[in-house]
Amino acid sequence: MGNWIDITVLVLYFAGMLAVAFYTRKKIGTVNDFLLAGKGVNGVMTAFAYGTTYFSAVIFIGYAGKNGYVYGLSSLWIGISNAFIGSLLAWKLLARRTKRTTEFFGARTMPEMFGARYQSKRIKLVCALIIFVFLTPYAASVYQGLAYLFELVFGIPFWAVILVIAVSTCAYLFFGGYLATVLTDFFQGIVMLAGVAVMVGFVVNYEKVGGAIDGFSKLLNDDLGFFPAFAKGEGGAPHGYTLLTLILLTSIGAWGLPQIVHKFHTVKSEAAAKQAAWGSTAFALVIGVCAYLTGCFARYILGAAEVGAMVAGTGGNEDMIIPKILVEALPAGLLGLIVVLVLSASMSTLASLTLAASSAVAVDLYKGYINKNASDKRVKLLMRSLCVLFIAVSVVIAVTRPAGIISLMSLSWGTLAGCFLGPYVYGLYSRRATKKGAYAGIISGLAVNAVLYAVSLVLKGAGLAVAAAYLSPPAIGVAAMLASMLAVPLVSRFTAPPPSEFTDRLFAALTSGSESAEPVKNV
Repeated sequence: MGNWIDITVLVLYFAGMLAVAFYTRKKIGTVNDFLLAGKGVNGVMTAFAYGTTYFSAVIFIGYAGKNGYVYGLSSLWIGISNAFIGSLLAWKLLARRTKRTTEFFGARTMPEMFGARYQSKRIKLVCALIIFVFLTPYAASVYQGLAYLFELVFGIPFWAVILVIAVSTCAYLFFGGYLATVLTDFFQGIVMLAGVAVMVGFVVNYEKVGGAIDGFSKLLNDDLGFFPAFAKGEGGAPHGYTLLTLILLTSIGAWGLPQIVHKFHTVKSEAAAKQAAWGSTAFALVIGVCAYLTGCFARYILGAAEVGAMVAGTGGNEDMIIPKILVEALPAGLLGLIVVLVLSASMSTLASLTLAASSAVAVDLYKGYINKNASDKRVKLLMRSLCVLFIAVSVVIAVTRPAGIISLMSLSWGTLAGCFLGPYVYGLYSRRATKKGAYAGIISGLAVNAVLYAVSLVLKGAGLAVAAAYLSPPAIGVAAMLASMLAVPLVSRFTAPPPSEFTDRLFAALTSGSESAEPVKNV
């Protein structure tokens, strides 16, 4: 009986996605409609779009299980930081200036904004290529996480799960673009909130946990409280250090991701942006804290020895911790809801990743560099085709089952944030930021990622596990972000500043009391 309920929930979910695709298929007339939904998304819808893009299967399948086991209650700081730094602070510091900058230049994508802000056509090309290349493994990690869950819960073959999800994402994205994504994000966000409430309720009250009071007492007695122990560490690195790198990467690193930045300039107005800021913060706080809290109790539900062996790689895959908890702790009939919870988080992220990657090539590379006279109809068709291609490539990567969802996602996230964080933030706030400074930020972020990752492989190969532990994928990403933030102002300081007439007009628009600004022709 329970299994039929689970399957029914899944069928209804996929039917809903196809219904959205059917509803939006005739509402997409231009590239702007497909990519930006006419820049008319209200605050509530944007809040859900931001939150569901931020969180995917990676947090539920990869991050929450392992980190909840390793750090205990202190892993909740990741979710809290994601809410207040990755969401609230990002909206407060970046949203208004990003929206005004894109409107000032008529930019539709992050590479277009960079190209106009730094008056360089080539920087737009470089950014577009980086986005397409490094968002692909990120998307693959999401497919991989979903496939692990479906494989365990329903016994569906790994490849079949990925194929069904890929086709579904293609369908509603191909026909409805960002409008379809926003509509599905709203409903998916509601499912996610309901799902985590059910999940935490059953996990905390599972007999081996014994309720909230007993469960928290067990964690505190096992030295897994709210503050990490710096003395003992995973692989030799202190827990406090590795936890901090995770917090910085997943919180501040989100500021430089194109699929996140995209939400800042599609929101309807600055008043709507304020609603979105608080709405996305509340959403992130609930989802993040509930996900990591579930992972905290893995050691009691599955047994510390079993989970420890999975994390160490000697007793199974660490990405299977949360799926096994759900199968163990949830009654028949509710697994379908929780699977849809993870599916909802992931479908939204996949759609946003696909839009960001396809627009980078169609708008920034093809229209902006190869064929400037391409018609709107041709660019829209190319973008739709690239959505299909991007999903296909991501599926191929996911089917090969690369080891470690956390590592795959962290390297992709860290590379993108490392390349773009410096040029993006300084471009919004510094009149002195130059084209060469922006190039330095992008190149330094990319180089630091590549060099440190190679060094970490050498250290592991040489048996220097302790040294390699300090160069985990999150730590490498944080180093790349720091390099980018330092390189942009340093190189800008010693290179010729942009024309004062250009920066005066731009920053007058960014700081004026009115939302309207005199646009300039994009480069």
